[in-house]
Amino acid sequence: MNRHYIIGILFAALALVACSDDDPKPTTWEIGDPTTTDYPEDYYAGGLLGTTAENSSTAFKQPSKAVETAGMMTAFNEGEYLFEKDYNTNTEGAFHGLGPVYVRRGCLYCHPGYGHGARQTDYKADTHRNGYLLVIYDKTTNAYIRSVAGMPQTGAVKPFKAPIDENQIKIDWKGYTDEWGNCFPDGETYELIYPEVTIPYTAYYAPVVVARGGADVTLSETQYNNEVGVLLESTIGIYGTGLTDAIPDDSITAQWLSESKFFNSIGRTDALNPAMWDQASNTWKSYYTNALQGDGTKYVRRYTYALSRGPILDAAGANAIWNITNVNRSDRRYHYLDLAGTYYATQSSKDPEVQAGFTEYINRIDPAKAHSEWHTGDLEKDIYAYLTSKSLDAEMTDAQYKNLMIWHRGLAVPAARNTTTEDFRKGKQLFSQIGCAACHRPSWQTGDDHIQDPAKFFKADSDMPRYPHQKIWPYTDFVQHRLWMKNDIRTGWCRTTPLWGRGLAGRTGSGTERLHDCRARNVMEAIMWHGCKNEGGTSDAYQTVVKFRNLSKQERDQVIYFIESI
Repeated sequence: MNRHYIIGILFAALALVACSDDDPKPTTWEIGDPTTTDYPEDYYAGGLLGTTAENSSTAFKQPSKAVETAGMMTAFNEGEYLFEKDYNTNTEGAFHGLGPVYVRRGCLYCHPGYGHGARQTDYKADTHRNGYLLVIYDKTTNAYIRSVAGMPQTGAVKPFKAPIDENQIKIDWKGYTDEWGNCFPDGETYELIYPEVTIPYTAYYAPVVVARGGADVTLSETQYNNEVGVLLESTIGIYGTGLTDAIPDDSITAQWLSESKFFNSIGRTDALNPAMWDQASNTWKSYYTNALQGDGTKYVRRYTYALSRGPILDAAGANAIWNITNVNRSDRRYHYLDLAGTYYATQSSKDPEVQAGFTEYINRIDPAKAHSEWHTGDLEKDIYAYLTSKSLDAEMTDAQYKNLMIWHRGLAVPAARNTTTEDFRKGKQLFSQIGCAACHRPSWQTGDDHIQDPAKFFKADSDMPRYPHQKIWPYTDFVQHRLWMKNDIRTGWCRTTPLWGRGLAGRTGSGTERLHDCRARNVMEAIMWHGCKNEGGTSDAYQTVVKFRNLSKQERDQVIYFIESI
């Protein structure tokens, strides 16, 4: 090919890029007409304010109409930028402040394509699509161990050392055969697998400590091997989370109350997590509160598998941008370390190798010696003071944090696909008939959507995009249930995960696997894991799986088609 012709093509391409940058494609919200039969109601998964028609590789990344309506597109784009880039050890710049220890360098490692993490065969913090968090707990109490963080860290900035040596973590995938021999009555077969995770005693930097009887107890290696369990939990998609935040607390309470009354009527007095809900009195046992940054106001729990969080502005995303990277901000001017707050700091302060590199490190972090308590010359004392400090300089600005949360709350959910097909219609009908919709409740109505922030950082409705009075289709009841799976989730109680949009995971680069630890490689396996029955108990969805098994091959495929389409 002629060299001048090649150069001409390159200049043309650059011109196109330049034109694209100068004159960006306008955002449009023409996603259909809900009054016509071509677009049935449940096509609008996120309602008219929160649905995007985009179903390509960027389907999970789209801003909602509420973002544009509020005039927040610039803030949304800046928030997205903060989400997508790695943080580093610089002392200034938009992405400085990583460490001293961390879970990941950035958000995309855990949320590829803004969706679910992908199944892994080993644990590496810097592996893209590794959405796993380690769950290290005391088998005696089911509580997290005290000597590592609730989200345990395997990364560190020199001279500090990782709380857990990830090179010693081992993930083994085991085969599982259910009571039906992994076979349907018509002869179709399937495979089931689950993970076993081991972390040897030698992988821990600080002594292993658990809480027993109101006191901290240091475990020997033998005790650790017998009494500490390790599990995996993967991230879920973050798109559409702002829409579920707009559901009133009263509505979620009404769902718990309805299920509580039903289970009580059939004699199932242990059907709801007693740590969360009192079935005897049909009332909440536990609320989410934040008395550290907020005023302790009580909110209904709605986020994470363990229902550990309330409103989105103090939920997983607001927490993760701080504790995953250990980049602090004005309302969290301290490091995310072990649960007790002292074991990692004590071990580090006495470590000769950490001491040898600390002076150079702290002079780079605090060159003006504004924190005199970190520069006394007593290295053990200085290291401990730095790691346990409650007055660190903010590394993320308030404006950056606000933009990140505008982006987080402003993500739309993709419209349902194939809604006018017979297979969708039949699959939807069967989904309800066999009982899937009992837990995966199809639709909810948002309320006035006044902003709630337990940390009291955000106060005005105008701070965030909002979704008042929208009918949305997340397919979850926000209640915890038990499936009694082999090597199950910690405590056995797991919040029903929303199903919307998941059928696009393959297109977006997200993990296509399902369930809390990515053990289900497809929808079929996910359904069959709902049918466990063992010496521990019987899955809450067992009878639904029995009904699914007895469907014809075509009907089972239609249920799966529907789930992949919503």
